[in-house]
Amino acid sequence: MARSIDWEIPGEFQPKVEDFGFDVDGALGAVLGLQATVPEDAFTAGTLGTERAGSGVLIRKDGLVLTIGYLITEAESIWLTSSVGGAVPGHVLGYDQETGFGLVQALGRLNVEPIDVGARMRVGAGDKAIFAAEGGRRHAVAATVVARQEFAGYWEYVLDRAIFTAPAHPFWGGAALIGGDGSLIGIGSLHVQHSSGRELRRDVNMVVPIDLLPPILDDILTYGRTNRPPRPWLGLYAAEVEDSIVVAGLSERGPASKTGLKPGDRIIAVRDEPVSSLASLWRRVWASGAAGTEVVLQIGRDKETIKVRILSADRTRLLKAPKLH
Repeated sequence: MARSIDWEIPGEFQPKVEDFGFDVDGALGAVLGLQATVPEDAFTAGTLGTERAGSGVLIRKDGLVLTIGYLITEAESIWLTSSVGGAVPGHVLGYDQETGFGLVQALGRLNVEPIDVGARMRVGAGDKAIFAAEGGRRHAVAATVVARQEFAGYWEYVLDRAIFTAPAHPFWGGAALIGGDGSLIGIGSLHVQHSSGRELRRDVNMVVPIDLLPPILDDILTYGRTNRPPRPWLGLYAAEVEDSIVVAGLSERGPASKTGLKPGDRIIAVRDEPVSSLASLWRRVWASGAAGTEVVLQIGRDKETIKVRILSADRTRLLKAPKLH
């Protein structure tokens, strides 16, 4: 996942200083490059790789860096770079499975100023913003918020009001979404396609809103995760196919793989509650109780309806814990 720094966003898409009422270059200076190395035997090595590269954002003077969690999950080493040069090691403080945020502590001096966290700023469709990876304006896109809406991921993940921006940035992982007042309003997570409702699809970035950070920040700094019962995890990958929710795959070490579920099975209901979307599936699974509870799925296979009982697990127990440096 490593990327070359020898690239540049075309000039017509880069943010122009005169279009924003804040110190654009100062705000962009807080966006750092992040490289992580993960052991080959890590749980996520097969899906996310052992060499991961993206961005992080300096949010405090003491070296606290916010990024997207999949970049640093199970990382044994972290290096941070800034646009002014130099590199410092970092230490993984923790990550939150529910939001997707990850936190890193820089273990050296970064000669850049932190960005303000804009947790109180209202963000809506049509708002102008900057979507930026490390490297200043040449690695930034003048973006527009095209939607605030629910997002459900196949890996047992839901955001109630994700931010979607266009044009899409080619290096989105951990990148900063900077609002019109110069504050950080989100962290880049994915490149997806978005429909306007008129069957027109466009490439966009999905961004995790920054207002999800304050309620969990102290917990992650103290415990490395949120201090609440973990959600039940099935190790099940699902997709919306036409009007059905279909099993797309199973994690080899996940509890669902031990139940006889097969790719192609249709998920009809959780217990007796029908599901019509990925989001409704995951929410009903989570409503079953904390990790360790039994989750009952009604499955359509061929012309039969069968019940599958899955003893859910705590996903974090399969992950390598951060190493102290």
